[in-house]
Amino acid sequence: MSHRTLAGKSALVTGSTSGIGLGIAKSLASQGANIILNGFGDYHLAKNELEAFGVQVHYHGADMSKIAEIEAMMQFAADTSAGVDILINNAGIQHVASVENFPVERWDAIIAINLSSAFHTSRLALPHMKQKNWGRIINIASVHGLVGSAQKSAYVAAKHGIVGLTKVIALENATSGVTCNAICPGWVLTPLVQKQVDAKAQELQLSNEQATKLLLGEKEPSMAFTTPQELGELAVFLCSEAGNNVRGVAWNMDGGWTAQ
Repeated sequence: MSHRTLAGKSALVTGSTSGIGLGIAKSLASQGANIILNGFGDYHLAKNELEAFGVQVHYHGADMSKIAEIEAMMQFAADTSAGVDILINNAGIQHVASVENFPVERWDAIIAINLSSAFHTSRLALPHMKQKNWGRIINIASVHGLVGSAQKSAYVAAKHGIVGLTKVIALENATSGVTCNAICPGWVLTPLVQKQVDAKAQELQLSNEQATKLLLGEKEPSMAFTTPQELGELAVFLCSEAGNNVRGVAWNMDGGWTAQ
């Protein structure tokens, strides 16, 4: 087997039983990182896929809206993996409504899961990283951490907050071996996005292909989805030696969305 750049590292990926999180976990595992999964999906399938890379895989089902459960997950990481070397803050939810009609409980949940959870995992991971003088925190933000869209007030606010949190963590650790960066995807074809495509197709009486083109054409000049695998490969780069001095960036992988 060729040299694997992350052999012996421990990576915690929140929201990783499917979609973007699982794609990133696979890329990290392919480079030898042991994985701690988190999420509400079928983790057995994800665990089997990751173990095929010859790495250790653990699972913790913390609800990322609950501080006590996040703290328990981080303690679990310390007990099973001697701490978190690579932290991927990916967990997220979405709700679409105008500000005046936005349910207050949905706002609170989105801010808790999409933003506050990243603060809590980071504050608990940093002491271990600083002690080793090596660590990677990668926050999966969104193109909506850089630009806004109507009807998505809580999501946009949370993702802008993630970009700001990323910069502060990067600055506070700028002279150490600990880096913090954000990845800002545009449209990624996950089960959640596929539901939006299906809904648009049904609403406008279009084929799935037509609805996909309509969805992408609104914002994404490339007319192509970013894949979880592409996001995973970017995460691997940020974890590599080549990423040592990449600090505090919001790296958009959005098919030209923010270039317009």
